[in-house]
Amino acid sequence: MKITFLGTGTSQGVPVIACNCKTCKSADSRDKRLRTSLFIETENQNIVIDAGPDFRQQMLRAEVKKLDSILLTHEHKDHIGGMDDVRAYNYLSKKPIDIYCDERVQKAVRREYPYVFSEYRYPGAPQMNLIRIGDDPFFLCDLKVIPVKVYHYRLPVYGFRIGDFAYITDANYISEDNRKKLPGVKYMVINALRKEKHLSHFNLREALDLIDEISPRKAFITHISHQMGLHDEVSKELPANVELAYDGLIVEI
Repeated sequence: MKITFLGTGTSQGVPVIACNCKTCKSADSRDKRLRTSLFIETENQNIVIDAGPDFRQQMLRAEVKKLDSILLTHEHKDHIGGMDDVRAYNYLSKKPIDIYCDERVQKAVRREYPYVFSEYRYPGAPQMNLIRIGDDPFFLCDLKVIPVKVYHYRLPVYGFRIGDFAYITDANYISEDNRKKLPGVKYMVINALRKEKHLSHFNLREALDLIDEISPRKAFITHISHQMGLHDEVSKELPANVELAYDGLIVEI
């Protein structure tokens, strides 16, 4: 399984256009982050987790030629705002894209893209096949996916465990029952917005404490705001098994 970080950034914080901080002015490409999204490639299928407003740019940049399904963590705009652009993959595959999400997120997708689900769909409109998920495991072909419910302040959000890999974004709380789904994970992606405490996201210390508890072979920090600081400087502060992810990072699992 090959993992590509399509985006590792966030809409949180001062807009870059109005910011003069050293992160936003950095010449290091690792400090230039599009909205958080992940691409999973296996021998049999291609999967994306979340499709925010940067979805088209991310897929072009990663040269993704085939897409089978999208897993949605939650309905915030920075995670579903680019789904109109699945139409290119509909054209290539001649079929709808399977969209896996819970009932609440399905309602949000239908509100956001009513023309996709109208009785008289416009020719060329995106085609999406909404598939409801919950707390129970489900399969994508031969991949068993275990939903991990976390909380983004008071909003339930789904992370996902696939084999030895776990992906959790937009969270600042995980119940004990859902933490029990994570031991044995060898590769883990977890959000950390910044070093300072935040209302709805883990900060760096909280993310590192969770990583220490789960003890994966390798962990990656994502959903990073410019307030975190420079990639090069923050990386020097991290444990040996933890890496600050960046757009375009590829990991073979």
